[in-house]
Amino acid sequence: MSLFASVYVWIILGALAAAAVPILFVVVLSRHKKMAVESVGLIGSDGQAETHLAPEGAVLVRGELWRARSATGEAIVRESLVCVKGVRGHLLIVESVEPEK
Repeated sequence: MSLFASVYVWIILGALAAAAVPILFVVVLSRHKKMAVESVGLIGSDGQAETHLAPEGAVLVRGELWRARSATGEAIVRESLVCVKGVRGHLLIVESVEPEK
């Protein structure tokens, strides 16, 4: 095997190894499960609607993305402030919070 062929083999192996690291990181994160919501104490926490809730969508609370449902069934606009009023398994029940003026 020539010197150039040997170098190319090592470059390819290095590239494959470098690509495997982020893939393994994503796999490890996907295996992470949220703790029971009640033990985390999210009720009363504030968050932000990441998607339009009509009546379900996603909210960001304490840096984690959660499935959420509007407590009243009314739509909540994306990027609105919300407050967690209850939980059902891993589904948060939220209400829109009017910002103080």
